[in-house]
Amino acid sequence: MREDFLHYLWKYKKFDFANAKTTQGEKILLLDCGTHNFNAGPDFFNARLKIGEQLWAGNVELHIKASDWYFHQHETDPNYDNVILHVVWEDDVPVSRRNKTRIPALSLKNLVDASLINEYRSLFASTTTWINCEQTFPQVDNFTLRHWQERLYLERLEEKSRLIEQLLKKSENNWEAVLFQLLSKNFGLNLNGDAFLSVAQSFGFSVLQKCGADHLKLEALFLGQAGLLDRNRNTAYYKALEAEYQYLKHKFRLSNTGITRPKYFRLRPDNFPNIRFSQLASLYTRHKYYFLALMKANSVTSIYKLLDAETATFWETHYSFTKSHKKRKKALPKKFKDLVIINTLIPLRFCYAKARGIDEIEFLFSVMEQLASEENKITKGFNKLRASTSVNAMQSQALLQMKRHYCEPNRCLHCAIGTKILKGDI
Repeated sequence: MREDFLHYLWKYKKFDFANAKTTQGEKILLLDCGTHNFNAGPDFFNARLKIGEQLWAGNVELHIKASDWYFHQHETDPNYDNVILHVVWEDDVPVSRRNKTRIPALSLKNLVDASLINEYRSLFASTTTWINCEQTFPQVDNFTLRHWQERLYLERLEEKSRLIEQLLKKSENNWEAVLFQLLSKNFGLNLNGDAFLSVAQSFGFSVLQKCGADHLKLEALFLGQAGLLDRNRNTAYYKALEAEYQYLKHKFRLSNTGITRPKYFRLRPDNFPNIRFSQLASLYTRHKYYFLALMKANSVTSIYKLLDAETATFWETHYSFTKSHKKRKKALPKKFKDLVIINTLIPLRFCYAKARGIDEIEFLFSVMEQLASEENKITKGFNKLRASTSVNAMQSQALLQMKRHYCEPNRCLHCAIGTKILKGDI
């Protein structure tokens, strides 16, 4: 038995509330179960009850055993002074507030249908399945699944907003600077994301702006700050970058102390840090007011066009400063652009629209639904259980959110699919 099961029973009134009585025999009339609280403090706020002949308004706390009240030291916490009912599975001890007044208790043990308890136990019975509901998941109706995926994606956008809000605070609400930092992190991918971000944060955005539309200056700035120009190479391009960086370093009093050096190990050559930094420099060489351009883009096609970027000419025949290869342009591929849109542009537009009081959700969903689903273990796992569960990027992002924040921590009772299973609607 888990405490969140009691939350589910109380929130959805999945017990015989018509016969509910306190453990001292007083009739309980449930007028309003209250608002579910997911933060510190009582589990439900602002409930309304009638116990005996007395009307009550206040908070409700739930525990498996009544004695958990003392285990969590609620009897000394002023946040629990306004608890009007203690809902438990087993009432093993009476509990009191700080002022020693006793709190009425409701035991649900004998008020819950046995079939519901069996459904609950079977949902959590297996320890070997990929997700708890994998036997039932294929039977979920399309409307429930799609609606839940939309809610999950909004939840994921809110989660990604936290980093953006932190960066905005540090940059004094400089949206252009935050875009640059997020793009840098994205260009580093999973392996070098933090390293690229540390480079972007190692100088003020005004430094980047003062380098203007000069690709050599921008690339020298990025590679130099990343510590990738600290070896003596004889190629003319290396020497040009090194000389430019030394000039910039002196002019802007740059320091790369504390910056995480990007890694090359296990990376495909097209993802080498020097290649990605050169492409990032290309974006800022082409667009002076890049943030506004991206925020005004009104179609997927226009967004893709704004992400067109190639390396400097030198990198068309090189992956390193020392070895050359047959000439080949190294432009940002569509899959990489999709990652940038998913992880940077859509979350940033979501935050920007919210800051201006504008509703862009329909447009953001439309963009995400036009992008192909991400391919990873999680999306493949869900598609294996149920074909076409993840077709577009909105769905794949939603499934990542569900697997990591609901399936893995066994938060099935907070999941629309889990609650539907318990209700017997599948």
